Amino acid sequence: MQATDPALARLPRARRRLRTRIILSFVLFGFALTTLIAATTVYMRNRVESNVLGAALEKNNNMFAEGFYRNPTAVGIPFEKIQGRQFSTRKLDKVPPEWRDLSNGVHDVAMPAQASGEPRVYKLAVRKDPDYWFFLAYDIAEERESQQKLNSALVASVGIFTVFSLLIGWWSAARVMSPVTELAQRLRRSGTSSSPEALAPHFPEDEVGELAKALDDYAARLTEVVQRDREFNADVSHELRTPLAVIRGAVELLLARPELDERTRTRLSRIQRAELQCTDLISALLLLSRNERAVGQCDAARVAQQLLESHRAQLAGKPVELRLEGAATLPLDVPESVLSVALGNLIGNAVKYTPSGEVVVRVLANAVEVSDSGPGLSAEDAAKLFTRGYRGTHAGHSQGGGIGLSIVRRLCALYAWDVRVRPGDGRGVVATLTFG
Repeated sequence: MQATDPALARLPRARRRLRTRIILSFVLFGFALTTLIAATTVYMRNRVESNVLGAALEKNNNMFAEGFYRNPTAVGIPFEKIQGRQFSTRKLDKVPPEWRDLSNGVHDVAMPAQASGEPRVYKLAVRKDPDYWFFLAYDIAEERESQQKLNSALVASVGIFTVFSLLIGWWSAARVMSPVTELAQRLRRSGTSSSPEALAPHFPEDEVGELAKALDDYAARLTEVVQRDREFNADVSHELRTPLAVIRGAVELLLARPELDERTRTRLSRIQRAELQCTDLISALLLLSRNERAVGQCDAARVAQQLLESHRAQLAGKPVELRLEGAATLPLDVPESVLSVALGNLIGNAVKYTPSGEVVVRVLANAVEVSDSGPGLSAEDAAKLFTRGYRGTHAGHSQGGGIGLSIVRRLCALYAWDVRVRPGDGRGVVATLTFG
């Protein structure tokens, strides 16, 4: 069964399982924490190393300059991994091009090594006096290499601790979710019986135990409601069928009397049709309340003809023509009462909302189509047509509680049928009941 309903189009979004969320939380927390520690370690190492080396180079460069002023004949001061050079401001062309524009202070400079020609990275301390420029270069290639090794180790540690967090999260999720999984399994097993098993005694006094108690309470209340509903349906079915059977018998006896005038006979026939309609409706509602399909057979064409005859007798001078077209027979494996209720509501609505014109019932290969020449179908009606209690915009002061099409929708869902209502080609409405 399909009907126009905007609420059905809003499907809930897919959600992750609770176990997956717990595992992801551990993984993300472990990854974020180890990444933060690694980044902080690299930052602090670089900062401390830069500050210590910079201060040492500036101090040594100043000592180099003061030593030069004390003994200008010295070419340079040999340090381990440190090279000091001074240049006269009259011979700045001898200053390496990479050093000329540097300001006083400590800079990172890349220069090719004289032996291998590969680029080497230096910390270069610069001091520019009016007469001389002093440079102190410190080779930090080994420090850079050790820094790269440290970074690789930190990246590896991030990966290791992330995997470790995944394992911890997996184990923790299994421990946390095991009582919830057990609760779900017990609840699934208890749902197959009319008297569900109590869940709370199987769980400790914790959050899962509280949930089990709430489910037990809900199951008890739901079982009580279902039992009341079943008893009510059985009582109503029995108590209504008895007076209806009495009415049927009395009407049949009265109709058998030959001295009845035509007016009385017409009224008795109307009572007989109303009794049959009530009996069919009770049977259909009882099936819906039990959510079970009844076994039977009927001919859709014959049922449609009977329904048209019944409505034709109730027109009371209303200028509406009722017509049956299409196939002569359409056998169905369904009780006649169910088809009468479903098809009768469609025909009844067509007759009710057609002030003048015609209502045509067409028996197709696997469906019955009901079309009328009424005022048509508005957008609001199309959206809410099968909603329980909704009465169309053209209902006016007509009788009815707006549950007829809701019953049709439920019967279609029970028997895997399809009902569609659409505007007619020129005017009116076309309702199609397709059988599965």
